Amino acid sequence: MSWSMWLGLLAISCLGAMSPGPSLAMVVRHTLGGGRAQGIACAWAHSVGIGMYALITLLGLAALLKHFPIIFKVIAVAGALYLAWLGIKALMSKGGMQQKLAAGRQTTVLEAVRDGIAISMLNPKIMLFFTALFSQFVLAAQHSSGKGLIVLTPLIVDGCWYTLIAFMLSQPKVLDKLRNKANLIDKLTGGVLLLLALRVVASI
Repeated sequence: MSWSMWLGLLAISCLGAMSPGPSLAMVVRHTLGGGRAQGIACAWAHSVGIGMYALITLLGLAALLKHFPIIFKVIAVAGALYLAWLGIKALMSKGGMQQKLAAGRQTTVLEAVRDGIAISMLNPKIMLFFTALFSQFVLAAQHSSGKGLIVLTPLIVDGCWYTLIAFMLSQPKVLDKLRNKANLIDKLTGGVLLLLALRVVASI
């Protein structure tokens, strides 16, 4: 892979990571509900999911979806249901950040890891992102080093970006202010996740 091609890959990876959506909401919620460690755990679990998508794109995801479109529909429906479940849970505050904080219980690292990888693997937007934009890089990667870059670049960019978010939000003054607004953040997060779930269903 040429230097210019890798720069293009890096730019697309940055744009994908920085696009606001359910991934950002999940990192914010776990940073708020558990602290820096949980936010970072969620960030890197999410990045592992991104790396897995990059890997399966390299192995022929676009061709597979072209021949078996039902696979995309199944993943899209599963993703929509998962987003809707998270949204309803946040809106009703059953296990949401506000209730956990009021009870003096923080989210665990395992919960953060679970939600981080699930939100990336079950988000059909991420699947479309890779199948639509990464094919050109797959064709350019003739050697193992180039193929490694295709997997590692989006994984590392994604993990670093959300780690930065977790660091920024976990500053004591910022975190205290956010926790005072935990109920509002729960409601906003729930609304966003439900809207995204409806959008996914409408696009199937």
